[in-house]
Amino acid sequence: MENELVVFNSLSGKKESFSPIQEGKVGMYVCGPTVYGEPHLGNTRPAITFDIVNRYLKHLGYDVTYVRNITDVGHLEADSDDGEDKIAKKAREEQQEPIEIAKYYTARYHEVIRKLNVLDPDVEPRATEHIQEQIALVEQILKNGFAYEVNGSVYFDLEKYNSDGRGYGQLSGRVLEDMKAGSRSLDGQDEKRSALDFALWKKASPTHIMRWPSPWSDGYPGWHLECSAMSKKYLGEQFDIHGGGMDLKFPHHEAEIAQCKACKNQEPVKYWMHNNMITINGQKMGKSLGNFITLQELYDGGHQLLESAYAPMTVRFFVMQAHYRGTLDFSNEALVAAKKGFNKLINAFKVLQTLEYSGEETLNEKQEANINRFSDACFIAMNDDFNTAQAIANLFNLSKTINAFNNGNFSTGVVKESTFNKLKETFTLFVSDILGLKEELVEEEKRQIQTRLEVYQKAKETKEYDIVDTIRAEFKEKGLVVRDLKHKIDWAYEE
Repeated sequence: MENELVVFNSLSGKKESFSPIQEGKVGMYVCGPTVYGEPHLGNTRPAITFDIVNRYLKHLGYDVTYVRNITDVGHLEADSDDGEDKIAKKAREEQQEPIEIAKYYTARYHEVIRKLNVLDPDVEPRATEHIQEQIALVEQILKNGFAYEVNGSVYFDLEKYNSDGRGYGQLSGRVLEDMKAGSRSLDGQDEKRSALDFALWKKASPTHIMRWPSPWSDGYPGWHLECSAMSKKYLGEQFDIHGGGMDLKFPHHEAEIAQCKACKNQEPVKYWMHNNMITINGQKMGKSLGNFITLQELYDGGHQLLESAYAPMTVRFFVMQAHYRGTLDFSNEALVAAKKGFNKLINAFKVLQTLEYSGEETLNEKQEANINRFSDACFIAMNDDFNTAQAIANLFNLSKTINAFNNGNFSTGVVKESTFNKLKETFTLFVSDILGLKEELVEEEKRQIQTRLEVYQKAKETKEYDIVDTIRAEFKEKGLVVRDLKHKIDWAYEE
């Protein structure tokens, strides 16, 4: 039962029925990382959130073009128009060239994010490879009268833009007049007409390494400009979904809207989607705040807040167990709970692959109804603004039935074959394809485990209990357990 998909649109502040601009096709742009440091836990939330959006839209039959950018120039400290470029600063500290820093941390981002089973985007543009497109966009904004040039830099004229009701602040809910009243006057020290105007192009100082020729100066593009130029190139003047963290809503996404509407007076994006932050002690986790845990530290346990290492699928499950718009606070205890939850789900998934229908018998109507209800509820949850938390809760309910089948508490024949197949297909679809979860152990490791189980079974038959205890201890050390069932001996991940 797959009902209508609804999406929470940050632009309207409410859930809306999803209807793409072009029938059957979806264009989605998501703000990717600024590549100047090790990828951290906070980076996982947009990556996983929009990976699931991408996966589910494809499941629904849409032809999705997914664009996720790499910011490798123009993102200054404090997200401002002043200060040092984050990548250039890292290059100076490491005594390397900025291109080397960007290349290295882009590769690191790919390496650790792919371990989370995040699918690659269809297009991954880099800001430095689209300088001409950005210059062309500035020229168009200048031509339309919504920007001005001073001393080789070009700034967006917010007062001019807002004078005819284009609505700067429509995404974030901020009012320009209130922002102006609360802004600090620089008494002529700033070349901008207003402190709120933002840079489209900045003239490079003599010591600024990252620079390109333009009609105004040798310089570099403003941070906000990059996404407008790249989304326009790959998805057109208007596209369906623009995603990113809620910390980007203002000023980054607000500025994107203004830039695009200054070129063509139309909304560039139909649905704006924003994931909430991962927090630590209630504060946003981020490199700029210095309170982050890198993904590599999570994978190897190398951080003082971690009691052990956590596998990538545990991290993915941790992110998905909350709705993407809800808060998600990090703690070691939360990761322990996520590990148990993931293991519980993957154990049922592993069992399900071995179950086969055993034939019609006396119908258990309650079991029949539960399978249908919880299977349908998985789709209902995802169609309600991609609610992975509710989908997972319903998968846990289905796992109880799977375990009952496996434990021999009742035969699979107590439900209709069509219902049994629905259980198998729904559970497999959600765990593997939509949620993107998978077993951590590779086939060779599982073969070795099976070999040890055969030794275990023989030892039980011959009452060599020292061998039985030794194998149980081996399994426990690996986070596994031996299951002595009525009709067989099996193994599972420790829950």
